Amino acid sequence: MPEQSTALAGFSGDIFLYGCGTMAGAMLTRWLDCGLNPARVTALRQSGAQAAPGVRTIQDARGEPAPSIMLIGVKPQIFGQVAENIAPLIGPDTLVISIMAGVTLESLTDALALGPVAAIVRAMPNLPVADGRGVVAIAGADTLTPQAAAQLGALMAPLGLIHHLPDEGGFNLVTALTGCGPAFVYRFVAAMAGAAVRLGMDPADADALARATVAGAADTIARSDLSPVALADAVASPGGMTQAGLDILDSD
Repeated sequence: MPEQSTALAGFSGDIFLYGCGTMAGAMLTRWLDCGLNPARVTALRQSGAQAAPGVRTIQDARGEPAPSIMLIGVKPQIFGQVAENIAPLIGPDTLVISIMAGVTLESLTDALALGPVAAIVRAMPNLPVADGRGVVAIAGADTLTPQAAAQLGALMAPLGLIHHLPDEGGFNLVTALTGCGPAFVYRFVAAMAGAAVRLGMDPADADALARATVAGAADTIARSDLSPVALADAVASPGGMTQAGLDILDSD
C-alpha cells in the first residue's frame, strides 16, 4: 500500500496535466496521497475519463488560464500536433515539466515558443512513483529561479529518489536502467511464478509467493549497505540449491 503523507497539503500552486496516462497518472496518485488538494489539479484527457476523484478533467483546453505548473505527459509522437494548443496555456511564471521521452529541452522551447529564461525541465519518472518509491531523473533544474526550483522540489520529493543529470545526454542510460528496469523486474516475478506453476503449484499461491519474495528482497536491498552480489552470496550455501540457481543465472 502507498505510504500516506501530508507533504503537499500546503502546496499552493495550480497544476495542469496536459495528458494524464499511466506515468502522469502515477505521479498524480502519489501527489494526492501526499495531501495535494485535488481542486488544484486540472487534467486534459482526450477520453474525458475522470483522472482521479475531485480532479477537474477536461477534453478541450482552449480558454484555460495559465497554471503555476504545466506537466506535459502526452506521447512524444503526438507532441508536434498538440504543441500549438499547449503554448497559449503557458504564462510567464509557469513552470513547465515534460515527462516525454526523447523530446529535448531545445525542441520543447522552440515548439512552445518559450523565451530564453523560461522555467522548463525534463523529468523521467518510473512507475513506482505511485508508491513514493520511484526514481525521477531531471535535467534543466539548474536554470530555474529559486521559486520555480522550490515548486519542482516540493512536487518531486514525495515521488522517491531524485537524480539530477548534468545534461540531457544522460537520459538514455538512466531510462534504460530505471525506466525499463521495473518491467524487467515484473517479468522476472512472472517467470518465477510461472516456473512454480509448471512444477505443480497452484497459480494463485505461486503468484502471491513470488510477489512477496521479490517485495521482501527489494526492501532488504533498499535498506542494506551490502552490494547486491554480497547479498546473493549471503543467501547461497556452497553446493546448495540457491548456488545452483545462481550458477545458471551467471552462465553465458
